[in-house]
Amino acid sequence: MSEPGLRMGTPAGRWVLFTTVLGSGLVMIDGTVVNVALDRIGAEFGAGFAGLQWTVNAYTLTLAALILLGGSLGDHIGRRRVFLIGVVWFALASLMCGLAPDVGWLIAARALQGVGGALLTPGSLALISASFHGPDRAAAIGAWSGLGGIAGAIGPFLGGWLVEWSWRAVFLINLPIAALIVVVALKHVPESRDTESASGLDVAGTVLATIGLGGLTYGLTGLGAHGPSLDAVVTLVVGVAALAVFVLVERRSSHPLVPPALFTDRVFTAANIATLLIYGAMGVVFLLLVLQLQTVSGFSPLAAGTSLLPITVIMLLFSARAGALAARIGPRIPMTVGPLVSAAGLLLFLRVGPDATWLAHVLPGVLVFGAGLALTVAPLTATVLDAAPDRFAGSASGVNNAVARAAGLLAVAVIPGLAGISGADYTDPAAFTNGFRMALMIGAGLLVAAAIVSFALVRRPAVTTPDRDRVKIEECLHCGVNGPQVHPADARP
Repeated sequence: MSEPGLRMGTPAGRWVLFTTVLGSGLVMIDGTVVNVALDRIGAEFGAGFAGLQWTVNAYTLTLAALILLGGSLGDHIGRRRVFLIGVVWFALASLMCGLAPDVGWLIAARALQGVGGALLTPGSLALISASFHGPDRAAAIGAWSGLGGIAGAIGPFLGGWLVEWSWRAVFLINLPIAALIVVVALKHVPESRDTESASGLDVAGTVLATIGLGGLTYGLTGLGAHGPSLDAVVTLVVGVAALAVFVLVERRSSHPLVPPALFTDRVFTAANIATLLIYGAMGVVFLLLVLQLQTVSGFSPLAAGTSLLPITVIMLLFSARAGALAARIGPRIPMTVGPLVSAAGLLLFLRVGPDATWLAHVLPGVLVFGAGLALTVAPLTATVLDAAPDRFAGSASGVNNAVARAAGLLAVAVIPGLAGISGADYTDPAAFTNGFRMALMIGAGLLVAAAIVSFALVRRPAVTTPDRDRVKIEECLHCGVNGPQVHPADARP
């Protein structure tokens, strides 16, 4: 690295922090604004609900499947280089999204956006980890996480404002931002790579993970939309088979994406099962609630986008306190009570209907749901890290991140179909309301299941090493709950 040991508060340090925050914010904001735009996208293209599902899932699929590989590439060929490739790729894919003539084109462009996000997201934090040292590194990552949370908070507001003009602006606004990132990074951000990383890339594991997640998503979405058709069943079987082979490949690989040794720890496995259930509920709720507010309750895109803002604010204010509480009493109680509180919040959303107002019908559920997440997320992430050996800390957090993304991906594919939402139901207020309420009940059930798993299996004592910067840092990194979750391990520092 050409400029080791940058300091916070210096011009060089500010440029690196500015560039990495702007890059990760680009991905986070795009994950939050698209839900707000779905109603307008569907109306313009005459798309069915499956088309809207894939507009969300195509992005999440490639992001979830490739993000660990993106971190490895940065370690091997240069973190700034991969970061910049990701930014340019993301910008070009955004241009394709903004110019999309139909929903099929938009879905393909969204998948390409996810590839760009998988390259630039790990690089953003990796550049901070490589550029700063000691207390300055912790301070820089803390600033990165806090500013990233703000990006997640403003995303729905920005998206709602842009959608009022044109949904295409949601994507086209990325172009000048990406150009600014490239110019600043080339001039002010030092290159770095990990000279001690294991040789080789787990390409086979990446391909199998992509096929597996893609097959599951396509098959489950097809089953929900059209019933047990031949192509849906075949792709579902292919997806399951690919994931089974993925497990075998990871066990034999000298540089696996997912070290099998991690799952020999019961607490680590339990925490990731809880992550799958919690983020599955979150993913489908954030998708359907914004649509319910627009198509049934008559909210404008701006009002619908900002209605969930208090959730992010609550998490920004209280996640660190929840982490401190778990450090004193252990994670079991917060990880049990938190999902139950969030489940109660989902039940409050059952009151959102044709005559709903934000203050009387939306805000109570938002506050309760957000309080449950604030109580849950920091102890959950700290538990994942505490359960892993130190040498696997980065991989453990990366696996948990991938599980969270995959949970949202699969939930959006499965739950709407189980709830009876398909075709043009989102344009029929009565039909969509019935499906929305059923989906909320399913989401609440997932949260209750997460509480049961946590109570039964998470028995690790409280974290007793307060000097572990990773735990403190990660308490903030899920704050942008409407968008992609970001972990330090994405960076593979």
